[in-house]
Amino acid sequence: MAKQYLEKLSAFIEKATADYPGNISLECKHFFSGAALYVEQRICLSLTPVGLAVKLPEETKDKLLKNKQAVPLRYFPKGPIKKDYVLFPGGVENSGKTLHKYVQQSIKYVLTLPIPKRK
Repeated sequence: MAKQYLEKLSAFIEKATADYPGNISLECKHFFSGAALYVEQRICLSLTPVGLAVKLPEETKDKLLKNKQAVPLRYFPKGPIKKDYVLFPGGVENSGKTLHKYVQQSIKYVLTLPIPKRK
């Protein structure tokens, strides 16, 4: 099941970043029951059975939630909300330039964050 998410995410990222400037390392990997995009070792977004989750700056995230363009991310019905992410429940199937813009913004944003320390 995760393989199909990895394939979908890889194809989506190729389109979403086709005109992205810069020479950065983008890597799609398996992520629990789905797939995730890593940018220079930082997780940027994930595609799972719940939809496409994108890590964004607080201002953008709040605007998307307020305008009901996205919903808070919960991996389980009563699970905690992942505060740095918004969820696009439709996933990547109906994506267009607007969603590509958020992917590119997410890449830019996560590059400002420290690289996580390995345990």
